Amino acid sequence: MTLDDILTGLFPNGRKIETNGAMIAGQAVLPDGNLIHVLGVTQGQPLGVDEAIVLAGRVIEIVKSGDRAPILFPVDSASQRMSKRDELLGLSEYLSHLAKALLLAEAEGHRTVGLLYGGSAAGAFIATALATGTLVALPGAHPAVMDLPSMARVTKLPIDVLKAKAEATPVFTPGLDNMVQTGGVHVVWDENAPLAPQLAAVLQRARGQDDRGRLGTERGGRRKAAELAERVARAAAPHQGARHA
Repeated sequence: MTLDDILTGLFPNGRKIETNGAMIAGQAVLPDGNLIHVLGVTQGQPLGVDEAIVLAGRVIEIVKSGDRAPILFPVDSASQRMSKRDELLGLSEYLSHLAKALLLAEAEGHRTVGLLYGGSAAGAFIATALATGTLVALPGAHPAVMDLPSMARVTKLPIDVLKAKAEATPVFTPGLDNMVQTGGVHVVWDENAPLAPQLAAVLQRARGQDDRGRLGTERGGRRKAAELAERVARAAAPHQGARHA
């Protein structure tokens, strides 16, 4: 599906969304008449400092508006832009700023929904799709936290060792099915069914704690994440109470 097909299916009541290079930004009307903000990265392009600071600024403007309308964040990107310029300007800080802006929006009452409909990888994937409160995908999406050759360079582990691990656990393996197993993707939408009701169902989910660890356990993709997160939360609770006393 093209982005235009997706947006038409999601917002039959109208939208005003502008394209600026590989970014989109605007608003649309949900079937119930309520407003939704739309921000995203498209065209399979890398995410660099220029795009990250603009998108983060847009998110902060939405939070400042106080309308608490949901934010849909479509994603079809490459990885982060690994140019010398971007690295010298502090690319990791720009990406983390964007991720924190999305987390802030969710904390301030804006339901944030990532929609992965193409590719995405590494820092670009973490700072956009994985930083939203709920990540959904369309068939054909192809995410990767990091490809195995890059992982081998970072971890210093032989590529054959990583390939063997990738066969044993989806954590090491790129691809939509593996990301679903880890709980990173909440649900894969049915592209043959109307999209607007599927988005409405996501927006109607009860707001609560991040359930990706639980989903990863239930789906067998990340068997320890939820347990470890609970142990860390229990260990931190007394210290939080003392700090607020």
